[in-house]
Amino acid sequence: MRLGARDLTALDALLREAAAAVDAAPYKTVQASPGAAEMAQLREMLAASERPMMLLGGTTWTAQAVGDITAFAEANRLATASTFRRQDRIDNLHPCYAGDLAIGPSPKLAERVREADLVIAVGSRLSEIVSSSYTLFDVPRPRQNLVHVHMGVEELGRVYQAELPINAGMVQFAAAAKALKPVDSSAWAASTEAAHNDYLEYSLPVSNPGALQLAEIVSSLRDQLPRDTIVANGGGNFAGWVHRFWRYREFGTQLGPTSGSMGYGVPAGVAAALAHPERTVLSFSGDGCFLMNGQEIATAIQYGAAPIFFVVNNGMYGTIRMHQERTFPGRVLATALRNPDFALYARAFGGHGETVEETAEFLPAYERALASGLPSILHVKVDPEAITPATTLSAIRAQALEKGAA
Repeated sequence: MRLGARDLTALDALLREAAAAVDAAPYKTVQASPGAAEMAQLREMLAASERPMMLLGGTTWTAQAVGDITAFAEANRLATASTFRRQDRIDNLHPCYAGDLAIGPSPKLAERVREADLVIAVGSRLSEIVSSSYTLFDVPRPRQNLVHVHMGVEELGRVYQAELPINAGMVQFAAAAKALKPVDSSAWAASTEAAHNDYLEYSLPVSNPGALQLAEIVSSLRDQLPRDTIVANGGGNFAGWVHRFWRYREFGTQLGPTSGSMGYGVPAGVAAALAHPERTVLSFSGDGCFLMNGQEIATAIQYGAAPIFFVVNNGMYGTIRMHQERTFPGRVLATALRNPDFALYARAFGGHGETVEETAEFLPAYERALASGLPSILHVKVDPEAITPATTLSAIRAQALEKGAA
């Protein structure tokens, strides 16, 4: 369609003339509150149980809600786990904390969930990762008594039919839970203590192939940095070391894509540093993950933010390579990466950059990055065999070949 002169004149007027419009007010979140009968039934179910557990996840939490749900867990000595990339919903050093249900969770934690007679799931959709590919809970009726609390009513009963579904916001439910009279928890108090000890043991450093030990690096940082340090990460196997060995102490300290999206860690770290310039901000990415949005270091430079980026470089798309070896051992396709000098990349933007190839080099390099006051990249080179904290590429390949031969 061709526009005539009159049409163009009218369009020009439409684009230039002022129009009266009423400003919209800021969006107001509407959250349901749990009913008194629902909370009474929850307390009855908890009092009748012998092996209860609580799972915390989802969104719309606040610091107050985290404090309230922690008080509920503490009053009832209730073993409490977090869900995938929601580890800051409770202090990880609280005596009730039992670990996180992430990709490849602690076997002991997974077994506790399977053996529980009551699961109180607060905020989580109980999706594929949290449920270990829908194996922790039977579909549609879990063998555990299930209390499912979710802010979206459409989620309740969509996959799992809970004994007690509760449509409520996290702030509202946490306040109501805190107000409940505690039950006699003597039947499971020792189990809760054991669950926390299992978590502490599982978060101790383990070794990986090569001269640079990722678990030691993450652990050394967690033990010396402020408890309000913000930790961001993108998607990839490297994040397994962050989730397992970091200990989240306060609400609002974890930024991670529950969708598993790569490229999230860098812009999330920049945004966090801009929003909280007074706090330490760490951002972890794999090499492939960093290359998707690494240019955002320019934004940090432009606006004076100073996050510290860790590029965990193993020269490949590690997660995809892992699955290639599991399914087609030895057949590698399009997962190798030709990487730049990431330390030089940081300096090219006006930031600070260093390369770290051995564990002993890490903390001094980190201290120099922190002292620079600039956005910094620590280019952390790891052995390609270090594919997860629990196994190696060669072990995955050997297992797949053995399975194929059988």
